[in-house]
Amino acid sequence: MGGDRAAERETETVRWLALGAAIASISAVGIAIGLGVPLLSVILENRGFSATTIGLNTAVAGLASIATAPLAIPVAARFGVVPTMLAAIVVGAFSFLGFYVASDFWMWFPLRITLHAAITALFILSEFWISASAPTHKRGLVLGIYATVLSLGFAFGPWLFSRLGSDGVLPFVVGFAITLASAVPVLAAWRESPAISGVAHRGGFLSYIFLVPTATAAVLVFGAVETGGFALFPVYGNRIGYSETDAALLLTMIGLGNVVLQVPLGMISDRMADRRTLLALCAAIGLAGMIILPMVSMDWYVVAAVLFLWGGVVAGLYTVGLAHLGARLTGRDLASANAAFVFCYGFGMLIGPQATGIGIDLLGVHGFAWSLALFFVCYLVLVASRVRGARDGG
Repeated sequence: MGGDRAAERETETVRWLALGAAIASISAVGIAIGLGVPLLSVILENRGFSATTIGLNTAVAGLASIATAPLAIPVAARFGVVPTMLAAIVVGAFSFLGFYVASDFWMWFPLRITLHAAITALFILSEFWISASAPTHKRGLVLGIYATVLSLGFAFGPWLFSRLGSDGVLPFVVGFAITLASAVPVLAAWRESPAISGVAHRGGFLSYIFLVPTATAAVLVFGAVETGGFALFPVYGNRIGYSETDAALLLTMIGLGNVVLQVPLGMISDRMADRRTLLALCAAIGLAGMIILPMVSMDWYVVAAVLFLWGGVVAGLYTVGLAHLGARLTGRDLASANAAFVFCYGFGMLIGPQATGIGIDLLGVHGFAWSLALFFVCYLVLVASRVRGARDGG
């Protein structure tokens, strides 16, 4: 029986058209996010808003993700994966452009909601598409490729911001165009999109959060440190004396670290009996990076090196967490668990920027690093408790 299963796994093929379409689409959205998050933070900083206020506005994105995640799979099951993705792309593109048109700060809150509701739906459906198309024995590798290409988008976004700056309509028009362009690969692979079938788990949507808790907690931490870091790092960099361009390039270094390390991390995860060990290692290195950052903050090149390694390893919480999830579930359960995975990412987006902003305001400039470090500590405690109770398979 074991040999038959191994043979079956080895004969599974990679559906490259489906994978390519989903990866290309969400990566284009990643470019827009990488451009938009620091762009909006710098504009608010230049207008005189506090770090806490900037974090609050950014955290609204998490509320949008939390509200959207339970709805994405039922909507896609009714209307189809591709039509739902195309609708989300259009909504996201026009929301991005809306930030330039909106003159009052309060208007940025509903725009954050519509933009990130659309992005959430795209991530849920793209990742389900990818997981459903990936062969079992290469899931980590495929997800590593996905994370690498997505990271290229996230790295290119801040670099693009460093070239375009924060003045005028141009950065908003560029973000609008890139988001709309993400529809092209989706249309090209329409017939390859997966169907959502089967019966949902008895416990309802929230029960999926606790089916594989080390995966969902990993993405919650990643959502918190990634969004809090991207949103407040321009503020942190400005307050320790870096120019807008230098701070943006440091964000690019985080993205480049993601690019280099996701495929190796994915391949390592394919060879591990228990991916939780690798998740714990990623969190430990994330904690170490935030302890080191205040010590080296005045040397741009050392900070760049630290953030390169830190960003690549911490992103493994997402890549390896998603592989851990996909190894445990299939069908409608996998689709709904992907939604719960993104739900937890959204919850991290909600608390991360706010915690980081408050940390800076209360503890000084290096409260940025201490706030992010706390998330890693909490995750390591969770993993330790789960490993002790390994029999539950979480």
